[in-house]
Amino acid sequence: MKLQNRMDVEFKMRNLNILLFAKFETIDAFGPAQIMGRLPEHYKVNCFSMAGGSVTSWHGIQVETQPISAIATDGILLIPGTSEVKLYIGNQSFLEQLKKLAEAAPYVMTVCTGSFLLALTSLLDNHSATTNKMAFKIVSKACPKVNWVHKARWVVDGKYYTSSGVSAGMDMAMGFIHDVNGPEVAKQAALESEYIWNNDKSYDPFAK
Repeated sequence: MKLQNRMDVEFKMRNLNILLFAKFETIDAFGPAQIMGRLPEHYKVNCFSMAGGSVTSWHGIQVETQPISAIATDGILLIPGTSEVKLYIGNQSFLEQLKKLAEAAPYVMTVCTGSFLLALTSLLDNHSATTNKMAFKIVSKACPKVNWVHKARWVVDGKYYTSSGVSAGMDMAMGFIHDVNGPEVAKQAALESEYIWNNDKSYDPFAK
């Protein structure tokens, strides 16, 4: 892809704001970060947490973050999932702040049970979404106002992009790039990451 003039590049630049929290699923956050971060002329990857500072993933990986008070609300919000989602179900302060961030963002992407966290804010009510298939029954029962799509790798409904478990976040990120930046840029992202993209969002081999 030919690099466009600087003004056009700056116009298209978007912040990818990843919201991290204790016990987040590592690849949920850094799978999409890898894909989109390979396109620095289009995306700048940033990591935030509620208070800032060091945040540790479920796998014990520590990440330095900025506080959400520093977030650019015109950026894309990415919400990873966690196998410890029960830590956040009753955390009203966390959910209220998450809701404000998601309302302000022009696009919101979730991976795995990140869609569960978003659904708990009520923002996904009457929207179509998907989530980790191993947690699907629990999530769909807990948030019945969401149109949960069982057989989907990722789902797009308005500004919301939700994906299935873990690695599905990378397919969703590729789908987002395709939708927003076009097929040639998506091809570039896949090539530079040596990634074989499952470009059929309805194909989910884990939905049984």
